[in-house]
Formats: sequence, structure tokens, C-alpha cells
Amino acid sequence: MIRTAALAILFATSFVSHASEEAHAKADPAKGKVIAETVCVACHGADGNSPASANPHLAGQVPEYLYKQLKNFKAVDGKPAARNNPIMGGMAAPLSDEDMKNVAAWFGSQKLKGAAAKDETKIALGQKLWRQGDFKKGIPACAGCHGPAGAGLPAQYPRLAGQFPEYTEAQLKAFRTEERANDPEKMMRMIAAKLSDVEIKAVAEYAAGLR
Repeated sequence: MIRTAALAILFATSFVSHASEEAHAKADPAKGKVIAETVCVACHGADGNSPASANPHLAGQVPEYLYKQLKNFKAVDGKPAARNNPIMGGMAAPLSDEDMKNVAAWFGSQKLKGAAAKDETKIALGQKLWRQGDFKKGIPACAGCHGPAGAGLPAQYPRLAGQFPEYTEAQLKAFRTEERANDPEKMMRMIAAKLSDVEIKAVAEYAAGLR
């Protein structure tokens, strides 16, 4: 099962590599800064360091990943958005493709003032799942996609290091219930379905402390 998951990850990564390179190459962070200061500031902060755990930190995030998420929040040709969120759907709706690339580049260039783990009792379990996964349950190591230090990989796999543990926990649970379904090849939905509440919280706490 873990081998199958790894193959799916490699397929998804190669599938989006060209698009992610194109998004990065044409971006203008200076123009993105204006959007961040006028549209995004209330929830995510002008520099992407969010003031509240309900809204994720965007500073230092993989620009290609941010661009993809913004695109996923938008409904296209009358079809529902790939990522259903009424608030973000409204924010993303007026943004052009160029706007999305620019603001993603701006946030990606900013320095993250990372969150910290809040429940030290969960760190050992979180570290084990992050580094090794759980072979018996068919759970691959988180580091395989998000990197040993949680820095993320281009386009599909976000930086999780320093992210609010509450936000990471909420997203894992959303994948588990399939409330969120914009992951490549259903990878996160398959993984989250095998994680208990305790394991989800442990991974989220561990990721928050990574740098």
C-alpha cells in the first residue's frame, strides 16, 4: 500500500511540474504585495503571517502550491470549485490568473514567523508518523511529500513547518471526511482516512515545531 501511494505521489508530481514552473516564472511579487495589502491582509496579514489559527500562515509557503489553491477556490465554467470555501471563493473570484501568480509569489517570498507546538505529549507520536509513517496501517511518512523539515515540495505539497497546529489538524480532518477533496490522486484523503484523531493531532503538533 505504501509503495502504491509513493507511485501515485511521483505521478502527481510529474503531472504538475510544467505548470508549476510556468506559474513561478511569470510571477511579479511587487504586484502581489498590493493584493496582499488590500485583499488578504485582514485574515492572513500583509506578509502572510496570520493573526489567527483559523486562517493559515501563507508566509514562506510554496508559491506554486498557493497558486493552485487559489485556482481551486474559483468556480470555472459554471462548475463547482474544486475546493469549496465560501469565504475564499469570494476572495478569489475577482482575481485574474496573473493576480493569483503574483500574490502567491509575494507570500512565498516572505519570512514565516512560525507557530509552535502546544501539546508536547504528542510530539513523539507525531515525529514517528512524520519520519516513518505506519507500515501496518499503510500510512506513508509525511516527510515523503512535505520534506524532512516540513518545507514542502513544488506545486502539490505545502510547507507545513510552523503552520498553526489547529489549522493542520482541521485540514486533515476535512480530508478524512472528504469535505476537502482537491488533493492529487486522492492521496491525502486515503492517508487521512487511516489516521485517528490522536494521530492527526500528533502530526499537526509535530509539524508546527519544525523549522
